[in-house]
Amino acid sequence: MPELPEVETIAALLRGNGQHTASSIVGCRVAGARVLWIRTLANLEAGAFCKRIKGQSVETIGRRGKYLVVSLSRDSLLLHLRMSGDVRVEPAGHPIESRAHDRLVIRFEPGQRLVFNDTRKFGRVWLVDDPQVVLGGLGPEALDENLTAQDFFAMLTGRKRQLKPLLMDQRFLAGLGNIYTDEALHAARLHPLLPASQLTEAQAGDLLAAVRAVLTEGIRRNGASIDWVYRGGDFQNYFRVYGRGGQPCLTCGAAIERLVVGQRGTHICPRCQPLPIP
Repeated sequence: MPELPEVETIAALLRGNGQHTASSIVGCRVAGARVLWIRTLANLEAGAFCKRIKGQSVETIGRRGKYLVVSLSRDSLLLHLRMSGDVRVEPAGHPIESRAHDRLVIRFEPGQRLVFNDTRKFGRVWLVDDPQVVLGGLGPEALDENLTAQDFFAMLTGRKRQLKPLLMDQRFLAGLGNIYTDEALHAARLHPLLPASQLTEAQAGDLLAAVRAVLTEGIRRNGASIDWVYRGGDFQNYFRVYGRGGQPCLTCGAAIERLVVGQRGTHICPRCQPLPIP
């Protein structure tokens, strides 16, 4: 958390959703930067980062998996929010330390400022000339229309890993995390411990459709706001299983169960998502 819908929401905010807004930084020129916690930078020292990014202009803003991708006039700025990262745009006149946990500040002309805030300090930022150096190992995008149900079934075939850890593996499929994996598996009526190799072609198609449906709905609702981690979304009000342990399943009424899969808290409906007996 944040996952694909939250990162996509932030990217849209920074693009201004196609309009000129106070939060849009597209076309803005970097006036300078300040690193408030050095380990936020994944590949450069603070001085080198500040010198290299200064004077570059923002051309496009996108997303790859859970990475925010800011294409500059010479380099690419990549941000991974990890557990608690967030990004905001504010007037440059605010005091830089106006909020706790700010880790990186990038100032733009004529007067905006992008702030990377990260409570738990797990988030990272890269400034690279080739984004594939960082992004090259990611699997296909879950929302990529070129990824067919047949392709997805072929990806699953022969893999003995349990469904949930596999779906959360960014090398397999880019963008899913704990929340949207639980929601997608429930929608597809599949148990998270089921080995991927046991899925039929029809089940694989249903799972891909479920993944896309929950991600699309998450984006439509500006993501999910959990604790302090992310602000602005309301998808958490529409969870069907995640975080609802002990509550009735909205599909069948059975009590939602919480279990641990791959060291992650996992929520299922035991009636809608039975684990087949070998």
